[in-house]
Amino acid sequence: MLVFQLTLGGLMIMFMDEVISKWGFGSGISLFIAAGVSQHLFIRLLSPLREERAASAFVGVLPDLFRALADGDVATALLHISSIAATALIFAVVVYTQAMKVEIPLSFGRVRGHGVRWPLNFFYTSNIPVILVAALIANVQLFARLLQGWLGHGTFLGEFSDSGTPIGGLAALLFNPNLLRNIIVGGVSNVSATLFFQAILYVFLFAAGSVLFSWFWVQTSGLDARSQAKQMLASGLQIPGFRKDPRVLERMLERYITPLTVMGGLAVGLLAASADLLGALTSGTGLLLTIMIVYRLYEEVAQQHVMDMNPMLRKFMGK
Repeated sequence: MLVFQLTLGGLMIMFMDEVISKWGFGSGISLFIAAGVSQHLFIRLLSPLREERAASAFVGVLPDLFRALADGDVATALLHISSIAATALIFAVVVYTQAMKVEIPLSFGRVRGHGVRWPLNFFYTSNIPVILVAALIANVQLFARLLQGWLGHGTFLGEFSDSGTPIGGLAALLFNPNLLRNIIVGGVSNVSATLFFQAILYVFLFAAGSVLFSWFWVQTSGLDARSQAKQMLASGLQIPGFRKDPRVLERMLERYITPLTVMGGLAVGLLAASADLLGALTSGTGLLLTIMIVYRLYEEVAQQHVMDMNPMLRKFMGK
């Protein structure tokens, strides 16, 4: 039954992705991911339902914040305020950096006086690096739980409690430490050396892993300087004032693509890790993924349908 449900769900997603890609905006799968994360974010922020473990607490952070203020529960109120502030801060930083780009002026070789600008975004590989890092961590935890289930005890990969929380091994080291929560609840003295090391390792893994996966993604997906130079020349584009030579264009692109690959991967990894350490309302990877998907959808709508918009809406879209 489970296999049938997964198969049916996969087929439905593929069908709806084709429908949205053909008659809608953007990628259907990307929109489904954004909708899922947005639903979790909405419930986590505004749900008026009660917690099962604590009948007096609310599921939603905002209702529970007012409850904590009314009860004089300062620690809980600070936790909720920090979660909302962390989410808003990460959102603002990602939106700001998403708009950063390097534009390379190009001209059409056969049409004099007409040129275009080829944009290279700061997040050159988008959110792919953090997705791969998160998948790597999830696979480590998955195999650790499978081994514990088969062997009846934990292994070097990890050991889990009855509630599913990693309590030992590599899985525990790679688990989100939520550093700010421990500081608010117990003070700085509550942060042990192990927890501090775990936080540093978590940030390092996301930062270094994102840079590494970003570089691999550029080399394997046709985003490297050589592939981009060939694509530009095939489109009849060249850099004004330079010979129409792929090596010249490749050297010019290499000056931008390599730094953007490293800095963009590092930035997106640090943002994802920071969101988790600061206790954002949803996972750092999911938050970045949703913001970038929605921003890309906004850009697509603004570019393709700007002429069909009402003047007021066009002004609102920044066009």
